[in-house]
Amino acid sequence: MSGLITTKESLHDWSRLKHWAKIVGDNKITTVGLSFVLFFVLLGTFAPIIATHNPVVSEPASQLLPPSFQHFFGTDSGGRDVFSRVIFAARVDLLIAILAAISGMLIGTLLGAIIGYYGGIVDELGMRVVDGIQAFPVFILAMGVVAALGQSIPNLIIVIGFVQMAPYIRLVRGEVLTIREREFIEAAQCVGLSNTNILFRHILPNCLAPVFVQVSASTSYAILAIAGLSFIGLGINPPTPEWGSMISSATDTIITGEWWVTLFPGLAIIFSVMGFNLIGDGLQDIIDPQRTLR
Repeated sequence: MSGLITTKESLHDWSRLKHWAKIVGDNKITTVGLSFVLFFVLLGTFAPIIATHNPVVSEPASQLLPPSFQHFFGTDSGGRDVFSRVIFAARVDLLIAILAAISGMLIGTLLGAIIGYYGGIVDELGMRVVDGIQAFPVFILAMGVVAALGQSIPNLIIVIGFVQMAPYIRLVRGEVLTIREREFIEAAQCVGLSNTNILFRHILPNCLAPVFVQVSASTSYAILAIAGLSFIGLGINPPTPEWGSMISSATDTIITGEWWVTLFPGLAIIFSVMGFNLIGDGLQDIIDPQRTLR
């Protein structure tokens, strides 16, 4: 009997998953955004296969060559193939951005749920800390923390995840304050369920829809933050491929007419950020259908 129940639950979960997949697929904005993101994820995943040259090896004889069949995106001032570097940079940028967004989401959601549910002095202290974090310009704060911790991929993930906790805390706290007053929460309290049980089994699952929208926005911001920090020399340094550092190291070539060195990493940043933003817009339309009518 228990096996039959488990099978029925699995079928129900699968049908619900297919239902949401259909809703997402029917939303054109989300589909376009997912296409952009999937494109860059596949590029980064299969970079060793797709790349035509070693992305870190310099070839002095091939400096600043324009796009051609041998070098699709041309070469940079070190003679490195720009096409191969853009592809390998997708690995670095997306990895840091996604991990930073997820870490910020997990910690921020947990803290926001605790602050919103318990209220009182916990709420007051927690929100004052959040206000303090958000009082600083986010990018300036990230610069200061990176300068203090040092430049490395783990530190970038920690820093960008840290500065993105505040929006999740504020968002989830607001949702929890609303949900904890509903009748089904009062019923759960009346039957003697623990605060932990109520918070994690009954309140948090009902807060996740806006959190998922925020994740896409956080990921797009993380890509810009990584590129910005690398551009000013506080992120990923050459010769490691990274879109922001590629643009930074090629700023002088714009004046001399070698436009391709900065154009292609710039386009990669634009379309990857656009992809995550479109996913967020599409998810918002799915969660709140009346939004498109306003």
